[in-house]
Amino acid sequence: MSKAEIREYLEKEVIARNNCVGCGMCVALLGGTMIHGETGMLPNFIPDLQQTDHSNIVRLACPGHGIHYPSLYRKHYERLPDSWLLGHTKKIRTGYALNETVRRNGASGGVTTAVLCYLLESKYIDAAIVVQQGTPSPEKASVVIAHSRDEVLASAQSVYIPVSTLDILSKLKSGVRYAITCLPEQAASLRVLQHLGYGPAKQIKYVLGLYTGTELEPAAIRCLLRSHGIRNDDKITSLKWRAGEWPGYLEVKLASGQIIKSKKVYYNFLIPFFVTQSSLQSIDFSNEFSDLSIGDAWSPKFESVGAGFSVVITRSDGMESIVREMINNNYLTLEDISQDRASEMHGHMLDFKKRGGFIRNKWRQSLGLKSPDYGIVPLHIPLSRYLVEGIISGLFVVCRNSFSRKLLEFIPESIIGPLFNRLRLMWKSASKPTKRKGLGGLDFVEDDNGRLF
Repeated sequence: MSKAEIREYLEKEVIARNNCVGCGMCVALLGGTMIHGETGMLPNFIPDLQQTDHSNIVRLACPGHGIHYPSLYRKHYERLPDSWLLGHTKKIRTGYALNETVRRNGASGGVTTAVLCYLLESKYIDAAIVVQQGTPSPEKASVVIAHSRDEVLASAQSVYIPVSTLDILSKLKSGVRYAITCLPEQAASLRVLQHLGYGPAKQIKYVLGLYTGTELEPAAIRCLLRSHGIRNDDKITSLKWRAGEWPGYLEVKLASGQIIKSKKVYYNFLIPFFVTQSSLQSIDFSNEFSDLSIGDAWSPKFESVGAGFSVVITRSDGMESIVREMINNNYLTLEDISQDRASEMHGHMLDFKKRGGFIRNKWRQSLGLKSPDYGIVPLHIPLSRYLVEGIISGLFVVCRNSFSRKLLEFIPESIIGPLFNRLRLMWKSASKPTKRKGLGGLDFVEDDNGRLF
């Protein structure tokens, strides 16, 4: 395909079909910018006759189009994973950053921030590519390049709206070594670019991947504010998704002086109404193509303590060596855990991605709609799991429309927040036997999606 043809293909078959994950890879290679849309980040292609044509690379590396995961596994790890739940692993641990400031500023245990600071200060990298809330405006977030510890600390915390990161590739300086924090589909796309020889991608020496369950469309923020009686013309001056003590709360400061606070377990009620389409189609929860995967360590043991704890997976020899250095030099405190224990911490979301994602994509295809093809198919999913997914997907269909969203604005969070949390816990308990049945032994067969490399 020519550059014009691949742009037209992406616009018609990926973006218009609501399959774009907003990673920014295509505009970095084809020319253009990422813009903030109602549902997230979207490409805006700009003709650039001087730019090298990377059409075939774009076709193979587009997550919305569908990356062939078995090919990528063989290229990157030289084999398929032993476990399709968590992917290829070196070591799995739980713990936190020993620097109290770093730990408290982080969304969970501060491990991501601590590792980035260590990589910079130990000269493993020259700069870190991170996502920062408040750029270009308080309610938005964008990718930035950090060159110092203070700049990394300024980008701590979680961000739950879509942010493109790979569009920064076109702006990387030659000869500079980078680390990057990114989401699962972004990490997979980046690895394809690296293995196909795209120069800027090869400058990224370390990939720190975040566990990623669901993202929210940006409109969720204003909907929440309207439910608190906040007018649209009352400008947001500051927004933090995980303020305060772990697990944190959403804090929104407004020009009027009002401050809205919502516990994380309460504002989760926004998920059925504003979950992104890419969240529903993704099959990777634990960021399988990163060097270091990091997420909240959810367990009764840690939740009773109250401070943040992280689950940490090393996936490369180089990152395992660095984590050992950090433990030995008292930057991190981590203890080994088994793969089964790590899977149990996030069993519900692993099932939501690994089996639920395939079911939802299969149903979309049966309706004549496009969905990403990852080149793998689960060997067996019980009928009971399809029935559970019917309830889950039915909830999304009912909630993700303009009428339901408008109705939501008239229900006080003080009512729907606790109610949703109680219903969520009841649902998890009721559906756990079905959602966990056969999950540990989940296996896949390879399928040719036409994008082997």
